[in-house]
Amino acid sequence: MKPSYADVETAARRIASHAHVTPVLRSHSLDALAGCAIAFKCENFQRVGAFKFRGACNAVWALSDDAARRGVATHSSGNHGAALALAAQTRGIAAHVVVPEGAVAAKVAAIRNYGATLRVCAPTLAARDEAAARITRESGATLVHPFTDPNVIAGQGTVALELLRETGELDALIAPIGGGGLIGGSAITAKGIFPEIHIFAAEPEGAADAFESMRRGERVTDIVPNTICDGLRATFGQVNFELLREYDVQVLPVSDAETIAAMRLIFERMKIVVEPSSAVVLAAILRHRDHFAGRRVGAILSGGNVDLDAMPWRS
Repeated sequence: MKPSYADVETAARRIASHAHVTPVLRSHSLDALAGCAIAFKCENFQRVGAFKFRGACNAVWALSDDAARRGVATHSSGNHGAALALAAQTRGIAAHVVVPEGAVAAKVAAIRNYGATLRVCAPTLAARDEAAARITRESGATLVHPFTDPNVIAGQGTVALELLRETGELDALIAPIGGGGLIGGSAITAKGIFPEIHIFAAEPEGAADAFESMRRGERVTDIVPNTICDGLRATFGQVNFELLREYDVQVLPVSDAETIAAMRLIFERMKIVVEPSSAVVLAAILRHRDHFAGRRVGAILSGGNVDLDAMPWRS
């Protein structure tokens, strides 16, 4: 089921007492470099350090009391797991999180710190799905999928809702794409407010299932991800593919080298910490300049959870 703009508004009211309203920041030097006016929505300042808390919080608080008593479960490379663990904590219920081997240590630590029961599986989507399904069968917990759950998508859409309420009309909006929950919710929201706005998704070349799906006109699921953007390695879902097609989202690929350079630029010019999965949006604006030249652009920086002892530009 695809959520509607009304669902995003409901989500905004539901999570208002739990989620932060994150800042919108600008950089004159990055505007000059990119040739457009960029409003950065900084979800690196969100609880758990990522936009994921919005969707997880909406899903947890949408549960009936009976379902909530049995807890929630998910699989995640890190940010969604931490978000669901914290969201469950706000309601006083159990959370079970399946994490693939090799996940970023700081993200795994956050999941533990928020009180979730942690399970580790092989680093494949099939292994993650199987482990999460087994936990829901055994525990009776509700599965909160990281990007196909309608309540999660609606919750992620509140990022764009806040951004556009602050900036007013924009010509374009760009967000990262991994599983597709953020870009799907953003497209629903942005088109619901400004029907003429252009929607773009930034995707690593090493995990370009969305780009290939849109190019071929059918969902591609056989790409093995190879990218520094650990938060964008998921194969995006069927409902997310449908939302991309419905809202005419254009997917813009970028290399890891371009992403690392953009990440460093954000550090240097804006003095904020973002992870590679966030920096893809600036990398895409700089690489695909013709789409953005002279325009008012909203760019969603999705999170800031990085291992500071292993910065990607260090040898």
